[in-house]
Amino acid sequence: MASWREATLGEICDQVGGIIRTGPFGSQLHESDYSGEGIPVVMPKDIVEGNIATDGVARVSPKHIDRLSQHKLEAGDIVYGRRGDIGRQALIRTEQKGWLCGTGCLRLSFGESVLDPLFLHYYLRQDDVVSWISNQAVGATMPNLNTGILRTVPVKFPTLPVQRRIAGILATYDALIENSQRRIRILEGMARALYREWFVHFRFPGHKKHPHVASALGEIPKGWEVKTIADAFEIFGGGTPSRKENEYWLDGTIRWFSPSDLTRAGTIFMDDSSDHITEIGLAKSSARLFPARSVMLTSRATIGVIAINTHEACTNQGFITCLPNDRVPLYFLFHWLIENVPTFQRMASGATFKEISRGVFKTIEFLQPSPEIVRHFEKAATPLAEQALTHQRKIQNLRRTRDLLLPRLLSGQVELATD
Repeated sequence: MASWREATLGEICDQVGGIIRTGPFGSQLHESDYSGEGIPVVMPKDIVEGNIATDGVARVSPKHIDRLSQHKLEAGDIVYGRRGDIGRQALIRTEQKGWLCGTGCLRLSFGESVLDPLFLHYYLRQDDVVSWISNQAVGATMPNLNTGILRTVPVKFPTLPVQRRIAGILATYDALIENSQRRIRILEGMARALYREWFVHFRFPGHKKHPHVASALGEIPKGWEVKTIADAFEIFGGGTPSRKENEYWLDGTIRWFSPSDLTRAGTIFMDDSSDHITEIGLAKSSARLFPARSVMLTSRATIGVIAINTHEACTNQGFITCLPNDRVPLYFLFHWLIENVPTFQRMASGATFKEISRGVFKTIEFLQPSPEIVRHFEKAATPLAEQALTHQRKIQNLRRTRDLLLPRLLSGQVELATD
C-alpha cells in the first residue's frame, strides 16, 4: 500500500485538466431535436450494469453537434445518471466515442495520465463508494447527484501499471459474463423463433399437408382446439404475510417472490428470492406454495414479466402463477405467455395501477395444438432452455467471484506484481 495515493476526483480533475460536467439542460436539447437517425445521446435509462444499453437510445441530427460539442464523449469517459439510482455509471468504450452526454447525466473525463479509466470505472462500482455517493446526494423527494458531490469523491489508487493489471483481471470476469449472456440471448432467440414459426405462423413440420378449419380465432390447423385458460392449465395467486409478525419472516426458508425480484434479475429462471417466509407465515396468509418449474407472470403495475422458478416457491399478490401439465408443458407454456403479453396488458384495468385479475385471465382464449406437435416442440426447446440455465448459473458464480475480488484488489489487500 506504500505506493498507493489518495486524492479526490476534483483534485485529479484539476491536475490533469479534466472535465466534471453536467450534460446539456433541457433549454439546450429540446424534444424536437431528437430524430430516428443521427448521433446517439446517452440518457440515464441507457446506463445498465456499467455499460451503455443501445436499444432505444435517443439520437439527434448531426446538425446539432457543433453547438453541443462540449458534451461529446470520449473513450474512457465515465457517465453518471444524476437522479434516482445514485451511483449508476458506465464507461464509454471506443465504439461510443463521439456520442453525446445527454440531459440528466454527468460526465467525467480525466484522460489516462493519472487514472486508468477502466480502473476508475471499477473503483467507482464498489458498494462502499456507491453508498458514500448516495449519502451525499441531495433532494427530499428524489436524490440528485451534482458535480460538487463528484468532485469530493475520494479515490485511492496505485501506479498506472498496477491499475491496469487490476482492471485487466476484473475485465476478464466481465468478458466471460458477457460471453455467457450472449449465448443465452442466442438460445432464447432460437426457442422464440421456433415457437413463432410453429404456433403463430403455423409452419410446423408437415404443415403443408395439414388442412385448416375455421374457429373463433380464425383459420387454425385441423385438430387444434380453442379453449380458455381456465380449461387449459391451473393458475395460482399470491399473498403477503403480515410484516408486523416476526414469526412469519424471521429465519424463513420458503422462497417468496415479489415482482421486483423478476424485474431486477431479468432472467428466464429464478433460483432464489430476495425474501423468504416461514411455514407459519405461509399458513397465515393467502400465499400458496407451487412446485418448481412453474411459470410466474407479474400481473399488476408492470404486467408481463415472466420467469420460471427452479425450486418450490410462493409469491405476493402481484402475480399469476401458471402450472404446466401434460397437454401444456413447461416451455410451450412459457413461450405462449411471452407471445400473449400484449393481450394481458390490454385486458388490464385499474385507476391507481393497471392489473389483470385471475378472473379475467381465466377467460382468455388459448389455442391448444395437437399433442404430437407440442411434444415435438418441447423436445426441441428443453435443451435450449437448460443450456441457458447453465449459463445463467455460470454468470452468477462469475459475478460472485468478481464482487469478492473487487474490494480486495481495489484496496491493495491483494498485492499484484507487474512486469
